[in-house]
Amino acid sequence: MKKRIFKLLLILFLMLPSLGSAHVSEQSYIFLRVYEKDGIEGRFEVQTRDLNKVFGWGLKTNGTSPDDLEPYISQIKAYFLKNSAFSSALGPHKVVLGDVSILPTNLGDFVQLHFKLEGISSLPDALDVTYSAVFDKAPKHRGYLVVEYNWKAGVINNEAIISLDFKPGKTTSTLSLTEASVTKGFIAMIKQGVWHIWIGLDHILFLLALILPSVVRRVREANESVGKWAPVERFKPAFIYIIKVITFFTIAHTITLSLAALQIVNLPSRLVESVIALSIGLAAYHNIRPIFKGRDWVIAFVFGLFHGFGFASVLGDLGLKNEFLTLSLLGFNIGVEIGQVAIIFLIFPVLYLIRKFRTYPRILSYGSVLLIFISLYWVVERVFDVNLGVEDSIRSLLYRAAVFLGLR
Repeated sequence: MKKRIFKLLLILFLMLPSLGSAHVSEQSYIFLRVYEKDGIEGRFEVQTRDLNKVFGWGLKTNGTSPDDLEPYISQIKAYFLKNSAFSSALGPHKVVLGDVSILPTNLGDFVQLHFKLEGISSLPDALDVTYSAVFDKAPKHRGYLVVEYNWKAGVINNEAIISLDFKPGKTTSTLSLTEASVTKGFIAMIKQGVWHIWIGLDHILFLLALILPSVVRRVREANESVGKWAPVERFKPAFIYIIKVITFFTIAHTITLSLAALQIVNLPSRLVESVIALSIGLAAYHNIRPIFKGRDWVIAFVFGLFHGFGFASVLGDLGLKNEFLTLSLLGFNIGVEIGQVAIIFLIFPVLYLIRKFRTYPRILSYGSVLLIFISLYWVVERVFDVNLGVEDSIRSLLYRAAVFLGLR
């Protein structure tokens, strides 16, 4: 049974790169973002190889540069205006094209044409969409519409759930915009907060560094400056330690998350991410040699401020505007706390059960040393904006192991 679980987890891990890509070959996409006040905007995405089929060009399928694309932009724009249309009860909506960019994927380069729909004074109940790009040159080609963002519909940063599909003989479909409510949007933001803390390995490791010493206390002899670890005898002191540290961490990141989301204070992303990486190492070092004796909450609060700026950058990546900003902040923060509490509930009982093992002080010390090394690795990568390749090598090694074991 254990071997089966291990194999399943390993397969899921190795599938992450493919799960992380919403793009598939022989397909093109319309991504829409629906805003309560600012109307509807979006982008077309099509592979360069499909543009080569349509026009007979020789664009690169990988490594396309803006200079490579520049001579063809006007033709690409004209083609998509001809092969797409949007209308509603308000009438036809003119497609106003904007920037053109390139999205590299493991399947090849996609050209992105950003656009905004005109004539939407208020959101209609439904949107009629026509799309026929590439079909005349590739009958097997399929087009898909994805609602990437619609706060009231509970859709935030979606790139996987398809709302409409298009193919030869079926080039027009209707998108419903009525299945929306403030409650759905609020719940979606809670889910985003939970998801972010669960996939944020740096946040999880910082929490781990903070709670590792929760089930032990330092006992110093007269001639010792640091002292030795001894297990707590009762549950209550360990639980109070957790509550205190996490409370200060929560207060801190709530403050800076709000300040950043409201555009009151902004810090450079590289600085924030570098300090977050550093926070793991310093919290771990504090477990080996105390920096703030008897005041562990100081580390949780000070570095919690930077973790809050990190959470705020996620809100920016979600494409949030000023609509429902207060509810978005509240929901996302509640989600972060739920995710945080879930992690603690998974780790803390285990630590409490093994606290009296003679090996626990070594687990605490060696685990903290490992966290320091991970922290320094991330600090170097983030400060100097380089990829040292260790994570890529580990992933490659795991892939080869899976092939050897017959899992791939």
